[in-house]
Amino acid sequence: MVRPRTLLGTAAITSVALLVLSGCSSDGGGETSGGDGASDPVDAGELALTVGTALPQTGDLAFLGPPEEAGVAYAQALINEYADETGLTLDVEWGDSGDLTNRAFETEIPRLLGLNPSAIIGAASSGVSLQFIDEVIGSDTILFSPANTSDEFTTYDDNGLYFRTAPSDVLQGDVHGNFVAEEGHQTLGLIVLNDAYGTGLAKYITEAFEAAGGEVVAAPTFNPGDTTFDAQISEVLAQDPDAISIIAFDQTITIVPNLLAEGFPAESLYFVDGNLADYSGDLDAGALEGAKGTYPGPTPDQVQEWVDALDEFVAEEGDDPLRDYTYGPESFDAVNLVALAALQTQSTDAHDIAGALQEVSGGSGEGEKCTTFADCADIILAGGTADYDGVSSPVTFDEVGDPTEGMINIYEYADDNTYHPYEG
Repeated sequence: MVRPRTLLGTAAITSVALLVLSGCSSDGGGETSGGDGASDPVDAGELALTVGTALPQTGDLAFLGPPEEAGVAYAQALINEYADETGLTLDVEWGDSGDLTNRAFETEIPRLLGLNPSAIIGAASSGVSLQFIDEVIGSDTILFSPANTSDEFTTYDDNGLYFRTAPSDVLQGDVHGNFVAEEGHQTLGLIVLNDAYGTGLAKYITEAFEAAGGEVVAAPTFNPGDTTFDAQISEVLAQDPDAISIIAFDQTITIVPNLLAEGFPAESLYFVDGNLADYSGDLDAGALEGAKGTYPGPTPDQVQEWVDALDEFVAEEGDDPLRDYTYGPESFDAVNLVALAALQTQSTDAHDIAGALQEVSGGSGEGEKCTTFADCADIILAGGTADYDGVSSPVTFDEVGDPTEGMINIYEYADDNTYHPYEG
């Protein structure tokens, strides 16, 4: 792996969105079907594809459940709308990943695997996915997360069956640490969730911040399920840091008021994707004004046409309007990629699909660019090679199932405790 690079560099992070490259893209990774020269048209047969979801309906990441499930459902609807052309139909079996405290996955994953899906979309939390990845891949099923960012998955022994559409924490940590430094802070305290996600992201934030000339003066951890954080807050504040980055999930609702009560300014607080959320119903008005955070993925403004279409779909389904779109695009892209790989291989076998995912993402071969399932399906059916560029990013898998391209966006909280793209 090579050190991640930002297209605009990390010395001057001034744009809202940064296009970043994570590690090594590959021209290899298996045989391709040609790309620049068409093969024989695909003789499309009847394919009944099933995927399961293990996304957070409950637990400390439950705020991510609605946008992620909406992204899956919207992709399913568009795929099935095109079934007359492709012969492929998609069934989704919905499940709850829960979290490391309620452990809903312990009953949900066996239930989902009993339904023989080709892939399971989930989990959102890296720590939760690590609890059942062996069970899923051991059942010859793909585990495809829209939100896992831990670097552990890059080298995980997954038999080629693990993929993700969210870039590694190496990238967010690099942007986050450099951004905090560029804001003029010389010392930084961290309050860190003690799991694969939290400690991994803390490592890369620390490396970036200190490489930029700053010093991380304290980084206490807390465990999943903890409800009081007085010791961690006291340890950080005792070092009088210029800024504090909170790497947490919904524990943030408890941590922030206690920090503010001790006189720490909101404008010196920094969040990450795990806690960048709408707190308008949880914290006093104005509590977070000026706080900032980083998040891998596009802003709603950058994908406004897709967001509008998703909102219309959600309304037509009779579901509650979305308050947040975090990892919705990544979930949508994950489902499309699985379906395109199944169409290309004319198979619902997990290993066949996994073997084609790098190619349909454009990570190998010389495919033709396309941005919708229908357009990509047309290329495949005509005997060509599709290179799907997603809503969340161009995706472009490397040989280990990591996306090699993605956006890290910076946000700022307004006085209503909702976040908006940072304008500098």
